[in-house]
Amino acid sequence: MRRPISISVAAAAMSVTLAGCGVLNATGSSDEASPTKGNDITVGLLLPEKANTRYENFDYPIIKRKVESLTNDRGRVEYANAEASADTQAAQLQQMVDDRVDVILLDAVDSHAIAAGVQKAKDAGIPVIAYDRLAEGPIDAYISFDNELVGEVQGRTLLEAIGEKASLSDKIVMMNGSPTDPNAKQFKAGAMSELNGKVTIAQSFDTKDWKPENAEANMAEAIEKIGKDDIAAVYSANDGMAGGIVKALETAGVTDLPPITGQDAELPAVQRIIAGDQYMSVYKSYPQEAENAAEMAVARVQGRDIQFAALTRDKVDSPTHKGIPAQLVPVVALTKENIKDTVVADDIYKLSDICTAKYKAACQAIGLR
Repeated sequence: MRRPISISVAAAAMSVTLAGCGVLNATGSSDEASPTKGNDITVGLLLPEKANTRYENFDYPIIKRKVESLTNDRGRVEYANAEASADTQAAQLQQMVDDRVDVILLDAVDSHAIAAGVQKAKDAGIPVIAYDRLAEGPIDAYISFDNELVGEVQGRTLLEAIGEKASLSDKIVMMNGSPTDPNAKQFKAGAMSELNGKVTIAQSFDTKDWKPENAEANMAEAIEKIGKDDIAAVYSANDGMAGGIVKALETAGVTDLPPITGQDAELPAVQRIIAGDQYMSVYKSYPQEAENAAEMAVARVQGRDIQFAALTRDKVDSPTHKGIPAQLVPVVALTKENIKDTVVADDIYKLSDICTAKYKAACQAIGLR
């Protein structure tokens, strides 16, 4: 992936400015004339799995609400979740093509395997926008977070947790994501750009389907090979796997857990961070990504070319296509110090969600009240 040329927030802001003007195809009012579609549109939404709670809890409901608001409640979202099956997702995409949805937001289970389905949609005249993961094939646009930056943030924060004396004598376990997810490769590349030459990667795993139970099994193997007391830190590409890693360490009898990274700011991970069982996560503004994806989809199908261009001012390359219009959304490291300023301030979680009875004392200790 190319590094972003422009700042995604600026693209989003520009779309708001354009929405206020009276230029054809750039107006924010979906009542006005459009050369393509009006408000009676159907957005197909294909999400990859349910193991990561963000898809059901954030992405789908936010996109649904945004599409409805952009179309005066006349547009609808046809939603399907593949539950980590590439074959299921291929069938779901084909069904949406058969149903003649107007545009598809696709978060691919397997970015390579889905390419044939993307081509079928293209042949049927249905635009496909890759959401969160960069699918192969003739996609019209892509929206996600800057994935290499995510890995860099994880790796940099992990080194900070180890401390100034971090050296090649420190053994690290790398728990990377699914080998079928292109994001996982980018997270890993970003993390390695920070860790390489500074610590020793004693064990590294590509975790099938991102499943916590697979990460737990991998971690148990790493503990057996390295020794439970000789692991300086664990790079976990996301929060779900971090939970499995913690289980494996506790099962092995580790009481003083090493620093563990994560991503997605899932509620259990936020609570583990407060309790000291996980060092950090990467907070990604799902509302910003999901709402902007909905704006992209509606603008694309309604022929609002200037607004669509304003939302896709970055460029990325996939293995099959170059210079894909894109929006890359910023990220931030989430630690004990900024929980209130991130997930609480953005209304992702209420303090009452985080500071349950089990975590009340830990919350008070870091000033979360």
